[in-house]
Amino acid sequence: MRDPYSVLGVAKSASESDIKKAFRKLAKKYHPDQNKDDPGAQQRFAEANQAYEIIGDKEKRAQFDRGEIDAEGKQRFQAHGFDGFEGAGAAGGARGFKSTGGGGSFDDILNDIFGGFGGGRARSGPGAGAGPGAGAGFTGARTKAPPKSKGRNAEIVARVSLEDMVNSGKTQVTLPSGKTVNVTLPKGVEEGEKIRLKGQGYPGENGGPAGDVMVEIRFRPHKLFEVKGSDLHLDLPLTLYEAVLGAKVRTPTLSGAVNLTIPANSSSGKIMRLKGKGLPTKTGGHGDLLVKLQIVMSPNSDDELETLMKAWKEITPYRARGPEFD
Repeated sequence: MRDPYSVLGVAKSASESDIKKAFRKLAKKYHPDQNKDDPGAQQRFAEANQAYEIIGDKEKRAQFDRGEIDAEGKQRFQAHGFDGFEGAGAAGGARGFKSTGGGGSFDDILNDIFGGFGGGRARSGPGAGAGPGAGAGFTGARTKAPPKSKGRNAEIVARVSLEDMVNSGKTQVTLPSGKTVNVTLPKGVEEGEKIRLKGQGYPGENGGPAGDVMVEIRFRPHKLFEVKGSDLHLDLPLTLYEAVLGAKVRTPTLSGAVNLTIPANSSSGKIMRLKGKGLPTKTGGHGDLLVKLQIVMSPNSDDELETLMKAWKEITPYRARGPEFD
């Protein structure tokens, strides 16, 4: 087994965080599931696991640095009458020792030596030792699964049409996966409000849960309507004769056009209210549509109209502006 620092490619002064990052990188690269037909990669994966088993553990790392255990986690011993045996097969490594019926057996001496390091009863013969892999039936280093981590959240801006808010109550968004889904808009949703789609964000690492998607609502500009809270505002152009004589004028709304009755002698700037024709509210109702009348003069000059206006000015003068304009 090579030096665990060398296996993970880190210096002996590396921090715990650096060691963990190096291990995760190698584990991901050489994992057997990713390299089923590459025995060399599987061997590298096993080496990385064994190395992390040693220097990824604070206590074992300290023991290794002090020379108390080897790269496989087996104890190293130096004692009189022994050749520096290493755990397994230790009983056969003793020189010049003869077991006797009295005065203590070889197992008792081994217990004294091992007790000084691990405090437990050591087993003589094959498999004896203290450290990872000690004991019968060991076939390799234990696999330590990399930690799971949650994926990042995704930020999405949804451009919502006023028609969708009123009619379908839904909008379409494209997720980080490329999938397009319909998102239900909360009642009375406001511009800038965010909707959370749990588990629809970027995938997590090592099988961890996916992050969330945060959908920020933005209203698409409308060519006719201006949004103010849950109310809509509309400028409605009128001819001079519609304003003077009154008329029924086809007026657009988000749910379809309606006939709006214009009273006779209506002034430009007059506001008429269409109840319930605005945006949905949080209480379940709808705001209103406020229609502002705008008188539009004919683009062509008219001698008769000019004559009428001159007579009207003389016969029926009136003030259009208050005293604050004087």
